[in-house]
Amino acid sequence: MTAFLIRVAVNTMAIALAAKVIPGVEVDSVVSALAAGFLLGIVNALVRPVLLILTLPITFVTLGLFILVVNGACFWFVAWLIDGFRVKGFWAALGGALVVSAVSWVLTALVNERGKIVVITRRDD
Repeated sequence: MTAFLIRVAVNTMAIALAAKVIPGVEVDSVVSALAAGFLLGIVNALVRPVLLILTLPITFVTLGLFILVVNGACFWFVAWLIDGFRVKGFWAALGGALVVSAVSWVLTALVNERGKIVVITRRDD
């Protein structure tokens, strides 16, 4: 449960960052960003895997690049459902999805499945 709450918080911050960095992605309030972060986590857990399986042939032909389109579609879908969170166009959705994916990738590297922060150290032998 702690790991899920951390992921929602990181998704919320990533969506706020995408709103600052990507033209066409807008968030009206912290509550809207929090709702979008929560719903994006649910969409990524339930809807995205189904979309990935359905689009597997296209993903295979494009050498995995179609996954970016699926991520953008999920991001756009969340914006369509949440009031106060808007995405204006395909390229804005793709850019916002890239920002959220990059932040989530860093989170996955630094937080384990129990929600504890992992410290990476280098050992000189």
